[in-house]
Amino acid sequence: MSLRKAYLIIFLVLIIDQLSKIYVKTNFVLGEEVIIFDWFRIHFIENEGMAWGTKIPGEYGKLILTVFRIFAVFGIGWWLSDVVKKRQSTYLIVAIALIFAGAAGNIIDSVFYGVIFDDSTHNLATLFSPAPYGTWFHGLVVDMFYFPIWEGNLPTWLPFFGGKHFAFFNAIFNVADMAISTGVGILLVFNKKAFPKHA
Repeated sequence: MSLRKAYLIIFLVLIIDQLSKIYVKTNFVLGEEVIIFDWFRIHFIENEGMAWGTKIPGEYGKLILTVFRIFAVFGIGWWLSDVVKKRQSTYLIVAIALIFAGAAGNIIDSVFYGVIFDDSTHNLATLFSPAPYGTWFHGLVVDMFYFPIWEGNLPTWLPFFGGKHFAFFNAIFNVADMAISTGVGILLVFNKKAFPKHA
């Protein structure tokens, strides 16, 4: 697979990711939800940029996370270029391209959104607002896809979790997260094809 095709995958993922985030950010108030099906909803949240809203504590936690991600993306980019030059498996190249695109998509939020959007709490955000909600490298990542496939109380006979409220699947994510998960999934499921052993 050529580097040009890998770039095309990255470009398409980034376009879809950013268009969906900008649409939700400018058409939804924070916390607003639209039910498409009982098991699929558009639910607008923002987070510091880690899975399930996890964040690095401290004044510089967000900055450290963003800078780390930027370095990681450069490393992934080098890896992508290297495997293409060595003409390695298409499975591997597609997986790396998806991971790169997903990481870059969330970095765009973290680096730029704080200075191009105003706050989404209680009102629709404005793109290129004269009163942005944050600063460079301190933007919040926009998430919106929510699949509450099942929600209820677990049976009391279950050890540790019995009788407690449980939701599957309770994560809210975006296109960039889906790209990363798909890339990692390809590496796991098609591991032997992604990393073939040469005699």
